[in-house]
Amino acid sequence: MSRVGQVRRRGSRPRGTGRIGRLLTVLHDDLWTWRADPLPPSVWLRWFPHGVVCLAALGVLLGDAAQLGDNGGVEPGLGFVIALSQAGAMVGALWRPVASWWLSLAAMLVGAFAVRAEMIVDGAKFTWPWPAAGIIGHMFVLLLLSLRVRTRVSMEALGLTALATYLVQGVVGAPNYQPTGQLAVILFAVVVVLGTALRGRREARAELVQQTSLTAEERARRTVLEERSRIARELHDVVAHHMSVISIQAQVAPHLVQDPPDELKENLAGIRENALEALTELRRVLGVLRSEDPETGAPLDAPGKPGAGTAPHAPQPTLDRIDALVENTRAAGLTVSVEVSGIRRALPPGVELSAYRIVQEALSNVLRHAPGARAWVHLTHLPTGVRVEVVNSSPVRRASPSPGAGHGLLGMRERVAMLGGTLTAHSLPDGGYQVSAFLPADGTDQPPPDDPNIHYYPKDGSA
Repeated sequence: MSRVGQVRRRGSRPRGTGRIGRLLTVLHDDLWTWRADPLPPSVWLRWFPHGVVCLAALGVLLGDAAQLGDNGGVEPGLGFVIALSQAGAMVGALWRPVASWWLSLAAMLVGAFAVRAEMIVDGAKFTWPWPAAGIIGHMFVLLLLSLRVRTRVSMEALGLTALATYLVQGVVGAPNYQPTGQLAVILFAVVVVLGTALRGRREARAELVQQTSLTAEERARRTVLEERSRIARELHDVVAHHMSVISIQAQVAPHLVQDPPDELKENLAGIRENALEALTELRRVLGVLRSEDPETGAPLDAPGKPGAGTAPHAPQPTLDRIDALVENTRAAGLTVSVEVSGIRRALPPGVELSAYRIVQEALSNVLRHAPGARAWVHLTHLPTGVRVEVVNSSPVRRASPSPGAGHGLLGMRERVAMLGGTLTAHSLPDGGYQVSAFLPADGTDQPPPDDPNIHYYPKDGSA
């Protein structure tokens, strides 16, 4: 049959038939499955729930077999098979809950009709269609089912169980019995609601853990982006200033010479044009660096973004302002010692700025994460660059939790990576912490060889 014919046939069905068909399809997809869904071990008790289910299954096996054989009049062999199926469904529900639910329901139906065949009008009344052990076994199966499947599947299983109970007790009936259908359905509904609630709670906790992890990752990403935005502003201030000066000098130079030759004018014009092109390209590259999404170019420090409103034209600090930084830190209650070794040389503005920022962030980390500790700052000027070391002693008291723990190091690494330097940050055996960075002055990505003049702080905390 062609697809067009199939569509026509489906479209010609009565509306009610289509709904019933969809309902049967949903039930088939949800409940007619052999899918494995093992019950995970408990976090605190590990395999204790599995042991409880197995012990309960043994009790159901013995109790159900005795009830069916002694009180129900069922042939002992058949009664044992029914009880074994009910107990096996409980254990199987630990791994395959849907299939085990079918097995438990089938055991109930077989047992109910087997007991009904033995009933007489004036005989002893039997708890029917659900024996007491069968109710307990099916409760375990529904509980284990609702703990691992969707709420809709649990409700479908509960509804079909109630429907089967109604058909057996209310429609088929028996000559002489004590009805247990209403009580069984109520107990089954209670355990399904309980299992669904526990499953929802477990999923909510798992989602909370996932959201917490995503929040931490997002916070770290935002920290990196904000640091890149600040680096972009500072780099623009440093490089764009010099390129602008070159452009202006190239434009003014011909006017400082009387009758300059045409070759000089052309060369100076070329210098000015190259400087302007470099400025344009620099702004384009920095725009990508400052953007939160390089695809759209949305700036990170646009209005409404974190970091917006920072004064972009403020003078950028250098190592000459280390003393002022240390004084501000001391005013905040931190004891800081500073030592400078080596011959002070002129460093590129980016190196000066990055070294200042590393010291600033390291001292801020000491204030936040090591209350009562002492800190030592050591700057070593080398022929190839500058080494920055910030060491603090162990904290006197426990620091309060900080949501930004570790994010300052991300900014340090961004700066050091931009300059091709190296950075190490690690705890010390005595409980302190050390941040050490080397920033090359000539763009090399290799740290300098060990220098005997480099100062290392003794463990007693003296400078």
